[in-house]
Amino acid sequence: MRWGIALAVLCLCSGCEKGMHDMYDQARYKPLAASTMFADGGASRAPVEGTEPHARGEFVDTSSGRIGMDAQERWDRDESAQANPYPTTLALLQRGQQRFDIYCSPCHSVRGDGDGFIVRRGFPSPPSYHIDRLRKAPDRHFFDVITQGYGIMYPYADRVNPSDRWAIVAYIRALQLSQNVQAEHLSAQELARLRGQQ
Repeated sequence: MRWGIALAVLCLCSGCEKGMHDMYDQARYKPLAASTMFADGGASRAPVEGTEPHARGEFVDTSSGRIGMDAQERWDRDESAQANPYPTTLALLQRGQQRFDIYCSPCHSVRGDGDGFIVRRGFPSPPSYHIDRLRKAPDRHFFDVITQGYGIMYPYADRVNPSDRWAIVAYIRALQLSQNVQAEHLSAQELARLRGQQ
């Protein structure tokens, strides 16, 4: 009797395993492709009423809502945006600082001088944002370096979306200005503080 039950359980389990493999080896369809699987002839099903899409616009055809390479190239290869297309606002600078602190400061440091904590542990130092060459570089240069990487810097196109890259560029400009402001742009009180008189 026990052997009969064990044999029946073994047969059932082997049937489940075959069923699982049949489920794994199903045909794969692209969205909106034709299929004989459903009566309407399409592989895609209409969304359930009341659901919201996970991604919109440029992000729709990407995995996990992240921007894919085709969409990325459409955003980033637009050569018309040599300067930051976003107006410089406090909100943009705060977002840029937040993203900069996460992605850039480990190497570039919070001051942008190229002396981040990774560099202090032996990693090659990136150039300071405060050198003339980078102060005179167009905004697009920084955007492209973040996107494509440069030298040993890894590209961040798949980690930082385009609007956040522009926010980082705005913050880099603020860092540069903080170390290179012209004296005629300072108030009398700021000049006195700078000279140690207050």
